[in-house]
Amino acid sequence: MKNILGVLNVVLLIAVAGLYYLHFNGAANSEQTVSANTGMMVENPTIVYLNSDSLLINYEYLKDQQEVLKAKSEKLNNEYKNRAQGLQAEFNNYQQNSNNMTIAQARAVEEDLMKKQQNLKLYEQGLAQQLVGEEGKINQELYDKVSAFLKEYGEENELHMVVKYNPGSDVLYANGGMDITEAVIAGLNADYRNEAVEGDTTSVK
Repeated sequence: MKNILGVLNVVLLIAVAGLYYLHFNGAANSEQTVSANTGMMVENPTIVYLNSDSLLINYEYLKDQQEVLKAKSEKLNNEYKNRAQGLQAEFNNYQQNSNNMTIAQARAVEEDLMKKQQNLKLYEQGLAQQLVGEEGKINQELYDKVSAFLKEYGEENELHMVVKYNPGSDVLYANGGMDITEAVIAGLNADYRNEAVEGDTTSVK
């Protein structure tokens, strides 16, 4: 029986590009009038870039989640193998003893084995869907964490745009001085460690 429950390769694509417009307080200048609900056009925007490949490799949260997902995948894979081996043993036993059975007995065993095989297939599909769901949850949490950090980081550093820069992106060239990858990774990892410490403190209480 085909086994489709190998360790999933977690492919996490982060949409880290976003616009962060600064809003000006007070009335518009004498040459331009803008309503209170309209964003002001930034004349000299501050644009930086983030290498998402480096982020995915070095973000400790993602490393830990990949290990958790790998362990769960192996556990479910073993559970599936045990069921599949049990069914295979029943099938082998039927083949060895079918000559000693009546036609009615053989037909009843075959129907039972067929139902078990169908149930095993459904079980296999359920495990695969469970892993896909876990992967999707990690994707969403990763996106939320990175987006929240970039928003705060952008506001603190008066940034107007953060673009994703890595092979395959639309950015063909970017000056190294615009690279915030290391700072973002350091900040994300620091936040993640703090969350872990706070979680341990809470559990102790």
